[in-house]
Amino acid sequence: MAIRVLPSNLVNQIAAGEVIERPASVLKELVENAIDAGAHKIEITLTGGGKNMLSVADDGSGMTAEELDLAVERHATSKLPDDDLFDINFLGFRGEALPSIGSVAKLTITSRKQGSAEGYKISVDGGRKGAVEPAAIGSGTRIEVRDLFYTTPARLKFLKADSAEAAQCIDMLQRIALANPHIAFYLYADGKKKLALSACDGALPEARRQRVADVMGTEFKENSVPITAQNEFCDISGFVGLPTYHKANSLSEFLFVNNRPVRDKLILGAIKGAYQDMMMSGRYPVCAVFIRVNPRYVDVNVHPTKAEVRFYDNGAVRGLLVGSIRNALSTGSQHSADTGSLEHLLTQQIIAQTEHLKSISVGGPRVVHDSVRELPHFQMPLGGNAPRHRSTPEINLPQLEREYSVRVAEEPLPQTVEQVGELGLAKAQFHNTYIISQTADSIIIIDQHAAHERITMEHLKQSMAKHERVPAQMLLIPEVVDLSALEKENILEYADTLSSLGLSVEEFGTSAVLVRSIPALLGDTDIKKLIKDLSAEISEWGNAFALTDKIHHICATIACHGSVRAGRALNIEEMNRLLRDMEKTEHSGQCNHGRPTYIKIKLEDIEKLFERR
Repeated sequence: MAIRVLPSNLVNQIAAGEVIERPASVLKELVENAIDAGAHKIEITLTGGGKNMLSVADDGSGMTAEELDLAVERHATSKLPDDDLFDINFLGFRGEALPSIGSVAKLTITSRKQGSAEGYKISVDGGRKGAVEPAAIGSGTRIEVRDLFYTTPARLKFLKADSAEAAQCIDMLQRIALANPHIAFYLYADGKKKLALSACDGALPEARRQRVADVMGTEFKENSVPITAQNEFCDISGFVGLPTYHKANSLSEFLFVNNRPVRDKLILGAIKGAYQDMMMSGRYPVCAVFIRVNPRYVDVNVHPTKAEVRFYDNGAVRGLLVGSIRNALSTGSQHSADTGSLEHLLTQQIIAQTEHLKSISVGGPRVVHDSVRELPHFQMPLGGNAPRHRSTPEINLPQLEREYSVRVAEEPLPQTVEQVGELGLAKAQFHNTYIISQTADSIIIIDQHAAHERITMEHLKQSMAKHERVPAQMLLIPEVVDLSALEKENILEYADTLSSLGLSVEEFGTSAVLVRSIPALLGDTDIKKLIKDLSAEISEWGNAFALTDKIHHICATIACHGSVRAGRALNIEEMNRLLRDMEKTEHSGQCNHGRPTYIKIKLEDIEKLFERR
C-alpha cells in the first residue's frame, strides 16, 4: 500500500490515545489547566464515573473569544512564551489535551476573562469544532466532557465499573491537591460529595503539612517525619513514614517534581534504597516527596502523560533524596510506628484470641474467675457475643507456669535506675522472648532478638564506615561448607568485604569454601547456614545495588545470626543494658527486616479497657 497522509480526525484520535486513557486522565489535564490559569477554587462533577459526564469549573483567569477559538486547536498553548522546551514553568505546555478530549467525546468550554463583561462558549463534538457563541458565566472557566470515548467504542469497553473509575478520579485529584495546598478542591460523584479539601492557610511548609494530613490521614501525620535537603539546582522537601508504618504496594508513595505528580522509576528506586535494611521485603513506605528542580535541569517532555521525567544529573538527585530520607529517619530512629496502640492490637484479632476465658483447677473443684471483665467490644467476633464463661480443659499450675508464666527479674542496680531513658525500666521477661518495661505513662513490650539485631547491625556499619576491622574469633577447626558453583562464586567475590567484617572465607576444592574465623560477636552460630544465607542474598542483588548497599545487606545477615535469640533467658541488668543500647542506636525502632522492635501501650488505653476512664 502506498504511503498516504492520515486524515485529521484519525490523527487526533491517535494523539488522544496517548494522552487520554480514562476519565482520570481527562480530570488530570483539565485540573492542571485550571491551576495554570491561577484558580483558587476548583470543582469537579462526575456522572457514571466520569464516562457519562465530567466537568471542571474554576475561578481562574478565563479566556477571551479569540483565545477560546484557539484553545481547541492542536498544539495551541499560552504556556511557552519563549518557545523554549527546556524552560517549562507550567503543568501543561503541549496544547494537546483539549483537542484530544474533543476528538473522542463531546466537549463544551464556557469561559469569561477576568475583568470582562461577557462570557463565551465553544463546543467540539467528536473532533468537529463549532463556532464561538456568547454565554452566561461568572469569571473563570467551566469545561464539560460528555460521552467519553463514544467515537472509539473499543476503548470504552476497557474501562472499569463506574465506582472504580470514580475512585481513580479521586486518587488523581488527591495527588494534584497535595502539591497545591493553597487551592480548594471539591469533587462530586453522582450527586454525592466525595472529596472536600479547603484551601490551607499559612506559608507553604505549614500549608503542605495540613494538606498532607487532610489527604493521607492523621495516622500518617503522627507516624512520619519531615525531610528537607538542597543543592545547587535541586530542593527536596516532604514527609516520609517511619519504617514500621508501611503498605502492601507503592500507591501510597506520592511523588512530585516541580508540583507535577509523577511515577518516576529513579525516584521510586531511590526511596526503596533509602529504606534498605529498615523495611521488610514486600512492603512499601508511605511518603509525600516534593522535588523542586531548575526547569533547565529536568526534562518533563519524555512521556505522553508527563508521568516520568529525566534529570540532568540522576546521581545527584538520587543521592540527595536518599540522604535526606536517611537523615530524617535517623532523627526519629528510636521510634516505632504508633499503630501499636492497644486498640490497634485489639482490632488485629486480639479479642478473637482471648474471648474464651480459661478456668484453672487448683487441686479441687474448678474455679472460674468471675472478677475478670469482658474486654470492650472493639470488634464483634463472628456469631455475636461470646458466652461469659466457657468450659475448658483443666490445667494444673506447674504446667501453666512452664508454658505461660512471666519471669519477673530481680531489682535493678541503683546506677541502672539513674540511666533510665525513654524506653523505661525493664520489669520482666516472658516466654524468654519479650521484655516488659515501664515508663511514667505506658508499658513497652520489646522483642529482644529484633532489638539486638538492629544494635548489632549498626555496630557493624559503623565499623565499616570507620574502616575498622570487626573483632574476629578464630575457629579451632576450620569449617568446610559445601556450595554450588554459583554460591561459591558469590561468596568468594566478596571475600575481602567479609574479611573486614571478621568472616574469613577461602576457596577449598572445587565445590566448597573454608571458614577460618567468624565475627566475635556471633558467638555460637550455625556457620553453614550463615554462609548459605549470605550467598543467597548476594545472588538476589545481582548488579542492581551499589557496593555500599550490598555491604549493608551482608551486615544485616551477619547481625541476624549474631543477635540474642528468642528463648534466651535474660537477667534484669541484661534487659536494661539492651534498652539503653537501643536508646543510643539509630533506627532502633525497627529490626533489619523492617519489623518493629517494640510496641508502646499507653496507660490511658489500658484504663479504658477496664472502664476506669
